[in-house]
Amino acid sequence: MTIKVGDTLPEATFMEMTGDGPAPRSTDDVFAGKKVALFAVPGAYTPTCSAKHLPGFVDKKDELQAKGVEDIVCTSVNDVFVMDAWGGSSGAGDKVRMLADGNGTFAAAIGLEMDASGFGMGKRSQRYSMIVEDKVVKELNVEEGGNFEVSSADYMLNQL
Repeated sequence: MTIKVGDTLPEATFMEMTGDGPAPRSTDDVFAGKKVALFAVPGAYTPTCSAKHLPGFVDKKDELQAKGVEDIVCTSVNDVFVMDAWGGSSGAGDKVRMLADGNGTFAAAIGLEMDASGFGMGKRSQRYSMIVEDKVVKELNVEEGGNFEVSSADYMLNQL
């Protein structure tokens, strides 16, 4: 079943790179008690993800925060080392938290997993964005096929 507006995010564990190495982050750690802009990409370093999706949220950080977003989170079915390297090479820095859903458990739990085996990528996350307030989905924007429209930072800014 696919998550929908009004649903509470399921319990999941992400991995985030810290100064001491990889560290687990629970759904509560990331989403409890705050407004979060979450977006997911099919893969780090892939063309649309690297050229448009992540840069859009990096560039719009101040505008999103001005509208009440306390944290911006990017997740992908990649390992924590890839997510950290991608964040570093893309200038995400302290603007976007890069959380690895390495086994795709979060993507599957919210019903937004996809099979990208035809592209040699295995199980991945669909491209989407959502506004989450205290673990409750307030807005959900899932892309159709290979599109990049409704999951962008600009689209989300119009929802806040």
